[in-house]
Amino acid sequence: MNDKNIYPNRIRVVLAEQRLTNRWLADKMGVTEITVSRWVTNKIQPSMAQFIEISKLLKVDLKELIEKY
Repeated sequence: MNDKNIYPNRIRVVLAEQRLTNRWLADKMGVTEITVSRWVTNKIQPSMAQFIEISKLLKVDLKELIEKY
């Protein structure tokens, strides 16, 4: 299994549902917009610490971001 696919990445879906942009998340996380773009396109995987921070910022359960449905 490819490491970048260990966790299904639902960041893009949650951002869209909340009408938030990659730039908003990048600013809140202290990363570049390119980094967030790579997260939402599954080119790279956020670290678990970053997933936790993202779940807090988006006010969603961590499981919603990383578990398959």
